[in-house]
Amino acid sequence: MTNNQEKHFYTFTNEHHRETYVEQLQGENSNDRNDRAIRVAAKWYNEHLKDMSAENQLQVIFITNDRKNKEKAIEEGIPAFTCEEYIKSLTANPELIDRLACLSEEGNEIESGKTIFSEHLPLSKLQQGIKSGTYLQGTFRASRENYLEATVWVHGDDEDNKEIILQGLKNLNRAIHEDIVAVELLPKHQWVAPSSVVLQDEGQNEDDIEKEEERERILKTAVNEKMLKPTGRVVGIIKRNWRPYCGMLSKSDIKESRRHLFTPADKRIPRIRIETRQASTLEGRRIIVAVDGWPRNSRYPNGHFVKNLGEVGDKETETEVLLLEHDVPHQAFSQAVLSFLPKMPWSITEKDMKNREDLRHLCVCSVDPPGCTDIDDALHCRELENGNLEVGVHIADVSHFIRPGNALDQESARRGTTVYLCEKRIDMVPELLSSNLCSLRSNVDRLAFSCIWEMTHNAEILKTRFTKSVINSKASLTYAEAQMRIDSAAMNDNITTSLRGLNKLAKILKKRRIEKGALTLSSPEVRFHMDSETHDPIDLQTKELRETNSMVEEFMLLANISVAKKIHEEFSEHALLRKHPAPPPSNYEILVKAAKSKNLEIKTDTAKALADSLDQADSPIFPYLNTLLRILATRCMMQAVYFCSGMDNDFHHYGLASPIYTHFTSPIRRYADIIVHRLLAVAIGADCTYPELTDKHKLADLCKNLNFRHKMAQYAQRASVAFHTQLFFKSKGIVSEEAYILFVRKNAIVVLIPKYGLEGTVFFEEKDKPKPRLIYDDEIPSLKIEDTVFHIFDKVKVKIMLDSSNLQHQKIRMSLVEPQIPGISVSADSSNMDINEPERKKKKLQK
Repeated sequence: MTNNQEKHFYTFTNEHHRETYVEQLQGENSNDRNDRAIRVAAKWYNEHLKDMSAENQLQVIFITNDRKNKEKAIEEGIPAFTCEEYIKSLTANPELIDRLACLSEEGNEIESGKTIFSEHLPLSKLQQGIKSGTYLQGTFRASRENYLEATVWVHGDDEDNKEIILQGLKNLNRAIHEDIVAVELLPKHQWVAPSSVVLQDEGQNEDDIEKEEERERILKTAVNEKMLKPTGRVVGIIKRNWRPYCGMLSKSDIKESRRHLFTPADKRIPRIRIETRQASTLEGRRIIVAVDGWPRNSRYPNGHFVKNLGEVGDKETETEVLLLEHDVPHQAFSQAVLSFLPKMPWSITEKDMKNREDLRHLCVCSVDPPGCTDIDDALHCRELENGNLEVGVHIADVSHFIRPGNALDQESARRGTTVYLCEKRIDMVPELLSSNLCSLRSNVDRLAFSCIWEMTHNAEILKTRFTKSVINSKASLTYAEAQMRIDSAAMNDNITTSLRGLNKLAKILKKRRIEKGALTLSSPEVRFHMDSETHDPIDLQTKELRETNSMVEEFMLLANISVAKKIHEEFSEHALLRKHPAPPPSNYEILVKAAKSKNLEIKTDTAKALADSLDQADSPIFPYLNTLLRILATRCMMQAVYFCSGMDNDFHHYGLASPIYTHFTSPIRRYADIIVHRLLAVAIGADCTYPELTDKHKLADLCKNLNFRHKMAQYAQRASVAFHTQLFFKSKGIVSEEAYILFVRKNAIVVLIPKYGLEGTVFFEEKDKPKPRLIYDDEIPSLKIEDTVFHIFDKVKVKIMLDSSNLQHQKIRMSLVEPQIPGISVSADSSNMDINEPERKKKKLQK
């Protein structure tokens, strides 16, 4: 704050100033001594400023919410206010009042004053209880589907009670998603099963606790003993993990009311009560609210308004919400960070060449998606005099520019990864590095870290070496351009010859990997074509993959495996590696059952068995079936994670069938790769080490943050695709398309539409409509509706449209067109079901 010139913040080190230092008096506690020190400083500063000329006269005021401290200050002649008094005195800025935290715990609550929740136990009692085993400590995870249900993931090694279910408002006892809580297990006769009911909190009336209890009774459906899970209740909060929440104001029905409910965008967060005088201007806008507290006699937590982000549905606003909700650091890089960038114009000096090989003579080229400016990697392949081949993977030497521990390094570590949204890239490192000095563009000299193999023509590795280098890429190609060169008989220049050599070797490497049991899975990736002026999506299709995508991927995998072996040899205790755990057998149940329903057998005892049975699972009359099986297999997988070699003994990467793996090839967009570059540089004597690099506990903490950032980046990317898909269907109107069933549920089917790579749910029970006859069979799995039976992978036809009835949670809605089921199916034309019809008519009138 003090660095920001516009804020006018100053620090005054009163503890080191002769005239303001105070000794602790006998019988005075340290808190009272500190309060007195601040009063002395305020008084001294006021005297100090009296010496200034009259027109510049400043007054020091003392702000405290401590009543006794304020009274003493006034007695001593110091102008003192509470925070609330001071804010209310700023009559030129009335909107600041809304931002006051709602501090009163027991005041202005529900007037009836009924206590709804039991008291939270103090921390000392919780710690005793956890020590003695009376209570369990864990992370509170609220449910998206059901606001009356949550789970607590218990910390520690107790395998029997790893996950505890909580049901009902009183048992949730004011815990909020991600809080660290203490829970007490209920006796076994009170255990429940996870409910399959979807319940959203839509009430406006805060006193309606009886209604809540009625809803809680719905949860307790009859289930067999096997379904019951350990069940508990929250007895106290060990650590609150509140953050500012994005969402919308649900304006009170009471006219002139200042109290309103705020509905967060994240369905796992309860609604928050706030006081605001600007409800009418905030309606229909995305706003940020902070939680202040949650008293025992209040149905909802109290909070205060923080910021107005913009209009709902506006592209900039929704992108901002998406980044905030997924905790993606996206502020501009600070001056402190930018100060560590090299000064321009930049060129390679003699000092840079120390411990570096000059490889500018090699015919190196890069192959990337179109429009890529952050080029991490380049390749070369040439024949040696002895008849063997030399293949090189050259990676941007980002660690040359980002030195350990400085502000640039700390910021890159905090961000962890570059986040790619549909129309925006949130860089991990400043643009000067990501798109210029580190990017391996063609026809410029660039610093690189090279991994070079000598291979036979049959892709057998004879020698591997690593070196820091200088390269000059001869061409920056797209996948399509590289493919065209490989396929064109007319082209025989050095670049094309190099690409053909690489492609030939890559095919052999891939075949060998697959023979070992590496999985080739599938996920429908979507690409939007944007309107050049409005930047709205005008076309949406699944991405096409070429041979050249696979060629680049093979050599990146090979480089990552070679580097992983090298850094683990040198640093057995503190190598940063990446592993992919094998899924537990239960994960595969759905895949095995789905294949069985189509008379196919999928074996899952090893990755090799899975890969082989996926290869054999073909149907001549249903060519898309194999892709569907691979998409479903992807859903069964565990998450791959970074870890420190000294803190783990299972290194295996299941999906790649490799005993060891790391990330080395994308340091511009992944911080893990920067650490791996530093480890490798020390291993080959090209750079010096530093304490944090060889501290396995620090490395483990770093891995924890990187895993979190990668997960959040994935979720943010998915949310961005979902938002752009909504924009696409908003302009396109209603369409009917072929779809395949991915999952069957008790009252719905989840379908995939190959044309758009889009997934959605078709519900068969709707509010205010007669309920159809539904029979769900978990074993097959199948869902019978009236007389029609649906299995996984069945082909159906669905109608797709945008449902804008809930502004905050607009969603793609799907309805069944074929097969025809009376009372369920809708017609393929767009006349009978347009939720956006009034809006569209209004637009026509305006036109």
